[in-house]
Amino acid sequence: MLIAGQIGYALVPMIARGVMLGPDQPVILHMLDIPPAAESLNGVKMELVDAAFPLLKGVVATTDVVEACTGVNIAVMVGGFPRKEGMERKDVMSKNVSIYKSQASALEKHAAANCKVLVVANPANTNALILKEYAPSIPEKNISALTRLDHNRALGQISERLNVQVSDVKNVIIWGNHSSTQYPDVNHATVNTPAGEKPVRELVSDDAWLNGEFISTVQQRGAAIIKARKLSSALSAASAACDHIRDWVLGTPQGTFVSMGVYSDGSYNVPAGLIYSFPVTTSNGEWKIVQ
Repeated sequence: MLIAGQIGYALVPMIARGVMLGPDQPVILHMLDIPPAAESLNGVKMELVDAAFPLLKGVVATTDVVEACTGVNIAVMVGGFPRKEGMERKDVMSKNVSIYKSQASALEKHAAANCKVLVVANPANTNALILKEYAPSIPEKNISALTRLDHNRALGQISERLNVQVSDVKNVIIWGNHSSTQYPDVNHATVNTPAGEKPVRELVSDDAWLNGEFISTVQQRGAAIIKARKLSSALSAASAACDHIRDWVLGTPQGTFVSMGVYSDGSYNVPAGLIYSFPVTTSNGEWKIVQ
């Protein structure tokens, strides 16, 4: 299930092609949007039919939150109130409370028993906590926030710097919040080379860049994309959401960890009960914070 808008439009074909859940998993998409966008949402449904995706077994396009949430196994929450000129974050927050309150309640009552929830809409960590607050029966291990986009941005920067395939870089960490206060960490990151795995710090051999420009580039990447596109990240956010769910459901490769915004258990002295980005490994549909 997902909400339409820019990220939703980029995300639905990825899911329907098997990018999120693998090439053998049929899917039924539930798409939710606000009533003024109903006609546009129906247009997306028409396009999904026209694309004739073999894995797509059904599409529900609705403005009714109960219909959208009924029976879903995975909920990707990409809808939120956009921050407008002159608005403070706290103004956005109060609008999002009402949105996430109704969606949390519908998920709690109508989603599948073990539904996994990924919050993408900003402020993602806070929205995930609001959702947890208003859906107390959804296990905290089943609610997460997207920091995989920041994780992927960090991989991309290292790959460009070293002129290597991004698939050969692994184990960067994003700590904290999906915002400019996050901390991208390469201290455990490695690159697969013909001579075996090598630490990123050793290969880059420029601590000034790794401790300075690299961190600020990843932290400010969202703002840089808004400046360039005049729109926020959509394609990369949708791709990161697919990566997040794929690894959560299908598991991380041996020796690899990824970044997820999850409910803190007090690890690394992060106060318990916060939604915070940690390095995690996943198997059998469960995440575990790397210690």
